[in-house]
Amino acid sequence: MRALSFLKALSASAFMAAVLVAPAYAHPHVFADARLELLIGPDGTVKSLRHVWRFDDFFSSTVLVQFDKNKDLKLEKSELEALAKTVHHSLADYNYFQLVTQNGKDVAMQAPDHMVADFKDGRFLLLFETHPKKPLKLVGKTDFGIYDPTFYTAIDFHSDDDLHVDGLPANCTRKVIRPDPDQALAQNQKTLTDAFFNDPTDLSKIFATKLEITCQP
Repeated sequence: MRALSFLKALSASAFMAAVLVAPAYAHPHVFADARLELLIGPDGTVKSLRHVWRFDDFFSSTVLVQFDKNKDLKLEKSELEALAKTVHHSLADYNYFQLVTQNGKDVAMQAPDHMVADFKDGRFLLLFETHPKKPLKLVGKTDFGIYDPTFYTAIDFHSDDDLHVDGLPANCTRKVIRPDPDQALAQNQKTLTDAFFNDPTDLSKIFATKLEITCQP
């Protein structure tokens, strides 16, 4: 049993009855469209990942009610800052829903210095930027994506163009991987058999849409 992510913390009164669930049996309650911009330096080193998440109408309304302290049906600068700080703190234990691997190994990422919360056309927007903890040079196969290990949030990319690369080296190619659930389970059946019961987050990770960059020597 694991506590759900920041989405429950944002509206504790609405979700307190289900604060603990088994992720294996959970399904998404909150939806968001994402954009990821990957910035690569001239030397082929990943400089930063810039994230933009745009949440669904229902959850956005819930957030508005929760953080609209003066009840004027909009969020002032101070209220937006309080919202951003709440999200920043709550996502820390989940690596900010980031998936970054190189040649099959997880890449450690720094926490964002801060987050920016905003509302546009009635939708809650979240913006933040992260950096690898150690220099990450593109070698072999490097994957970038987003996933919620609790299964509570479905964050995905509406189109492949929402996974953008700035500065892709000439010796590298990029493609977007959108795993088929049945194929993903079949391909990972052996490794998931024991790992899933110890840590069900393995399952949500293999379903995640990924930007795959492959570089030749």
